[in-house]
Amino acid sequence: MSGAVRLIRSATLSGVAEYAYAATAPAGARLIFLAGACPLDAEGATVAVGDYPGQAAACVENLRTALKDAGARVEDVISTRVLVASTRRSDLVTAWEVVRDAFGAHDVPSTLMGVTVLGYDEQLVEIEAVAAVLDA
Repeated sequence: MSGAVRLIRSATLSGVAEYAYAATAPAGARLIFLAGACPLDAEGATVAVGDYPGQAAACVENLRTALKDAGARVEDVISTRVLVASTRRSDLVTAWEVVRDAFGAHDVPSTLMGVTVLGYDEQLVEIEAVAAVLDA
C-alpha cells in the first residue's frame, strides 16, 4: 500500500522552506484527492473555536481518518494546501507548525495560504491533500 511517494529536495533553491519542493508518484499509483479536512467533530460542530493550533490539530486528525478510509496514511500524502482564515502571518505560521510537526520527516510539498473566510461557522483552518498509493 505505501511507498509510492518520492519527495524531491532542491540543492539549488533556498533551504528555508520546511518542506520538499516537489514530489512524484510512479505510473500506476492510485491518486487520492481528499476534500479539505475541517476542524469538525463527529456531529459537525466546529471544535477549538478561536484556537488556530487546536483547529489545525483537529484538521490533521480528520485528514488521518479520511486517509485511512481511503486505504492510505500520512506518509502517502504527495502535497498539501493549508488554508488559514487570517491576515496575520503569525496565525498562518502557528497553524503551519502543527501541520508540519504532524507530518514529521514526511515533509511534503505544501502551500500555506491566508484566506478571508472558510466554509463553517468559526472555522479558522482547513487542510487539502493529495495522496498516492501502490495497491497490492
